[in-house]
This record gives sequence, C-alpha cells and structure tokens, in this order.
Amino acid sequence: MTIQLKSGTATDRGFIGEYLDTLALVERLHRLLLDVLKDEFERFGVLEINPVQALLLFNVGDKEVTAGELKSRGYYQGSNVSYNLKKLVEMGYMHHQRCEIDRRAVRVRLTDKGRKIHAAVSEMFARHADGLQERDVLNFDQISNINTTLRRVERYWADQIRYIY
Repeated sequence: MTIQLKSGTATDRGFIGEYLDTLALVERLHRLLLDVLKDEFERFGVLEINPVQALLLFNVGDKEVTAGELKSRGYYQGSNVSYNLKKLVEMGYMHHQRCEIDRRAVRVRLTDKGRKIHAAVSEMFARHADGLQERDVLNFDQISNINTTLRRVERYWADQIRYIY
C-alpha cells in the first residue's frame, strides 16, 4: 500500500511509520493471544473448542446475553458470533432460550461445562497478569496508560465510521 504524505505534517516526520507499526503490533498481539489460548487448551486436552470460542465463553461469564449484545459490546462480528454460539450450544458449553418478548432473539448463558472453560481462561489471565508484574514487563501505571491510549484510538476509529461517511 502506498501512502501519500502531506508536506509539513506529522505524517512526513515519522508518525505514519509508528502508526503502521502499532497497527501491525495490535494485529499480531491478537493472533498471538489466540495461539496462547490454543496452546493452553491443548495442554489440558480440550480440543473441541477453538480460541475464539474460549474467549467468547470468558466474555459471557456469569451473564445471560444475546448475540446482539455481544456484537454491540464490540467483541465479535455478526456471523462469527452466531456461528460460534450455535457451536457452543451444540457442544454443551452454553444454554440457549428464546426471549419471551422478542421471539427472534435468543439469550445464552454458560453451562457448568462452559463455566469450567471460563474459569480456566480467567486463571490463565491471572497467571499472565502476575507474570507481567513479577518480571517487570509492566506495572499498573504502564498498563493503565496503554489502556487509556488504546481507548482513545478506539474512539477515533469509531468516530471515523460514524461521522466521515
């Protein structure tokens, strides 16, 4: 991809290079997280669910939600969440029930089997958090600053979708 640089802007002073590095890093981190989850579940002998489904179970947690709610929270794309919810129900990780008011909507919640996966992912994330601090990779202020910065980028991108077109 060729990017046209405007003279005299931050773009021609290296900002664009750093921005593209950040985009690539965010993408690599997401893929690496999925690989870490896959490796964790392979060690436990849980092979029937994929990392995206494990994250979905983690994000649902103790709540009862609809696919639309998961989409609106920004966790998943529409067809992705519908497919994975259907598979998780079929494999016994989730219960589903039609909403009384809107019969088109289906509410889902974790089964005992799904809660075990949720707990395993929670434990793994807690181990990672401890390890990051113990090895001085990140402290509280640093992780807080990363989150603040990423939320600002998220808001900027969301504004691009809402207001530019």
